[in-house]
Amino acid sequence: MSEVLRLDGVAKTYGLGGPAPVEVLRGLDLSVARGEVVALVAPSGAGKSTLLHIAGLLDQPTSGRVILGGRDMTGLSDQARTEARRSDLGFVYQFHHLLPEFSAHENIVLPQLANGVPAQAAAARASDLLDRVGLGHRAAHRPAELSGGEQQRVAFCRALANEPALLLADEPTGNLDPETAERVFDLLMSLVRETGLAALLATHNHDLAARMDRVVHLTQIG
Repeated sequence: MSEVLRLDGVAKTYGLGGPAPVEVLRGLDLSVARGEVVALVAPSGAGKSTLLHIAGLLDQPTSGRVILGGRDMTGLSDQARTEARRSDLGFVYQFHHLLPEFSAHENIVLPQLANGVPAQAAAARASDLLDRVGLGHRAAHRPAELSGGEQQRVAFCRALANEPALLLADEPTGNLDPETAERVFDLLMSLVRETGLAALLATHNHDLAARMDRVVHLTQIG
């Protein structure tokens, strides 16, 4: 399997140089390969969100390197990082963060248009993704007209819209009831297997984590 993400000796300290710096990550090494689903399990305050933000190019490490698709992303300009996020990364959060004024279909089309995909091709891909997750008949509905599980399925489609190399998910089933969470998780796993992308999923659910390819435990410093 080819490596999609590699974190080399990543450290993150907030307030560096101030009176009370807070060290969140120290010397962290992590890799995720194409077709691999890795669970990230951590107690609150251990730096899980910080790690995902660094891996997702939303934050810079204090030291260490972030390598995405063989390219060292450390020290790139904001514009270059934005372009990499748009084309190479997909994000799913505990709350779906869909745009409420747009339909399910439009929520999946918009990130493609922002990435330069022609409108007709973007619309066709959005329809295909919704069909894959069993929501083709709900394409014209706005988020408020969808159930929690349906909204999260649309969020997965949006994350996959630009065919990313890496999917990052932060508690993607944490806001769902157990039965719906199970269905959404199964769907996520099937989408990852089908597309062959790499996935790093943060979760507090140890049962779900055990069903992934590998579990990485993050411990709190100090």
